Amino acid sequence: MMPPQTDKIATRSRCRWVTSGGVEIDYQWRGAFDSIEVERLHAAGFERPVNPANDWWAQVTEHSLGWVLARDDTGVAVGFVNVAWDGGVHAFILDTVTAATHLRRGVGTRLIEVAASGARNANCEWLHVDFEDHLRAFYFDSCGFRPTNAGLIAL
Repeated sequence: MMPPQTDKIATRSRCRWVTSGGVEIDYQWRGAFDSIEVERLHAAGFERPVNPANDWWAQVTEHSLGWVLARDDTGVAVGFVNVAWDGGVHAFILDTVTAATHLRRGVGTRLIEVAASGARNANCEWLHVDFEDHLRAFYFDSCGFRPTNAGLIAL
């Protein structure tokens, strides 16, 4: 496997945003994190047991264009999204999750906005996402994705 074209990958960046509930959230593009904090967030969001062996840091640093980590004003991880890519112009949203305590406050939408900005800054032309039906309103209405034809083989 060839290493990512590091000249296309935007460097780390961060921004602050205040939710509709008045909570200040720090969004970090390619920011540092501990794998266990993302694993706990992901496990809770996808209703599965925590697996301490999941090395999120190794996964995203080795295979992804970038990722966005959202932290509340106390430093706790409250949102995450992984941005995989093909090494060229296509980027892919994976593993979007927001902590239950921060749902419906715009955190997830802002995660996607920061992810899209990171992909755009790396000269990607397309940002793809697959999702389950109950997330249609989030991705189409809140995040601005548009429906396309796609195929899927469930393995």
